[in-house]
Amino acid sequence: MSHFTAPRERQHYVNGAWVDPIEPKLIDVINPSTEEAFIQIAVGGAADVDRAVAAARTAFPSFSRASRKERIDLLKAILSEYNKRKADIAATLTEEMGAPAKMSLERQAAIGTAHLAKMIETLEDYKFEYLQGRTLIAREPIGVVGLITPWNWPINQIVCKVAPAIAAGCTMVLKPSEVAPLNAIIWSEVMHAAGVPAGVYNMVQGEGGVVGNAMSSHPDIDMMSFTGSTRAGILVAQASAVTVKRVSQELGGKSANILLPDVDFKSAVTKGVLGMMGNSGQSCNAPTRMFVPADRHEEVKAYAKAAAETVIVGDVNDPATTIGPVVSEVQFNKIQRLIQAGIAEGAELVTGGPGRPEHLNRGYFVRPTVFAGVTNGMTIAREEIFGPVLAILPYKDEAEAVRLANDTVYGLAAYVQSGDIDHARKVAAQMRAGNVYLNYPMGDMAAPFGGYKQSGNGREYAHWGLEEFLEIKGIVGFEAA
Repeated sequence: MSHFTAPRERQHYVNGAWVDPIEPKLIDVINPSTEEAFIQIAVGGAADVDRAVAAARTAFPSFSRASRKERIDLLKAILSEYNKRKADIAATLTEEMGAPAKMSLERQAAIGTAHLAKMIETLEDYKFEYLQGRTLIAREPIGVVGLITPWNWPINQIVCKVAPAIAAGCTMVLKPSEVAPLNAIIWSEVMHAAGVPAGVYNMVQGEGGVVGNAMSSHPDIDMMSFTGSTRAGILVAQASAVTVKRVSQELGGKSANILLPDVDFKSAVTKGVLGMMGNSGQSCNAPTRMFVPADRHEEVKAYAKAAAETVIVGDVNDPATTIGPVVSEVQFNKIQRLIQAGIAEGAELVTGGPGRPEHLNRGYFVRPTVFAGVTNGMTIAREEIFGPVLAILPYKDEAEAVRLANDTVYGLAAYVQSGDIDHARKVAAQMRAGNVYLNYPMGDMAAPFGGYKQSGNGREYAHWGLEEFLEIKGIVGFEAA
């Protein structure tokens, strides 16, 4: 069932209108629950990117001068239209990327509302100009921005790039993931219904190696904002370097979860297992490496096994289902390879393992899997698995836990669990990660989101995200001496 107006899946959105691709080419969109194609989308090429960038470039001089009130009113209109289509977006996400229906509505789609509301609040009192002595410090829109978004939290990443770009006064071209592209069509309908001026927002469907590369290397795009794998992020940065454009990236992760000896282990282990397995383990900041005191290892194994075995894998439309399939055959095969590597390298398989859950004979469903006795040199401790697979690593003392937690090329998130908040804070200060979460806190939409090391650069959300899309100008002598 289509949740948008046909034939939108065969078109791009450019200069305020739905347009046919310059050279028609179709690819299948696969439902990961059935392994079957249920629709085809048109994918673009370099000429489609040129057309979209030209529209954005033409719209920039006018939109960059839109008043704060005009941009706030526009974001409020987008929020209103988004909320009308939230159920459609949720249903589409369930079909194209396999999130359980309840999660699609309450988390995947709901976070779009939260980002828009927070960006409106941010824009209302953000200081774009201030005097520093006799110099005016001004923050101005960087220009035309290229946005490339992933398939794991698709609408979240679209909104947390588009909303601050609008707030900053930028014009843009979006390339959503070709694996989960349909939510972006509804989002584009939202933007159109909200009255976004022609050329301010443009969307070209396509493959990363074609459309993403054309955007990254385009001389008329001033900045690239990319979320995805570290491998693809490197390609975006390399293509962007030729034109010396700004590149903001949120990439992979292999986040540590340190359980200190003074914690309630049953609670901390259970929450850690269930948290990392949410969204079928397909979150870049999932706490996938659980560090536990060596003398509590056996106890932790039992708690982790019990928790993982409460995870219900299956029908995405059944309210009882905890997790659905992973997104694609490529992801399924990668996860299976890594589970086999864990076994081959001597990690202890506590529960789960290779193959689908026994009650399922099709779909990219993965068994919730826990490995114990993992050492930090094992493949399952080094590579981002992006599936419901947890590695438990014993440590002898706190210094070793901190050293091993930081011994990774990634640095997106870290988690610290302690019965003493001062103790947790002390360990948090030693984590080389862009976010540290103490004792499984509630989320904070105003916290900066992004990573150290090969997890990327730049930050998203609230004013941190807004500033990514702004240039800094110093007007010296603004005030007479």
